[in-house]
Amino acid sequence: MSKKPSRPSRKSPAKTAGLVGVGLDNEDGHKRITRGEQFVLVGGSEETHGRMTETVVKTFEELKRRDKRLENVEPRELADIVHKSTPR
Repeated sequence: MSKKPSRPSRKSPAKTAGLVGVGLDNEDGHKRITRGEQFVLVGGSEETHGRMTETVVKTFEELKRRDKRLENVEPRELADIVHKSTPR
């Protein structure tokens, strides 16, 4: 009995997406890294890193309110959400 060779799956790979935040104003030598399921934030002063963290949390809250996932939202809509989520 010979075994038929298996054919590669024709499914397209699952879409993945993530956000990366980089703070460049760190002068105290402290290494700040915050990771989440779909984001990573590195660097920055304590204030900058805190603002990046607040922004990303609010961004994902807004995506949830809109019943959207990061990998499915259009870039312009995401930019608008991030802009509105940034603390003033």
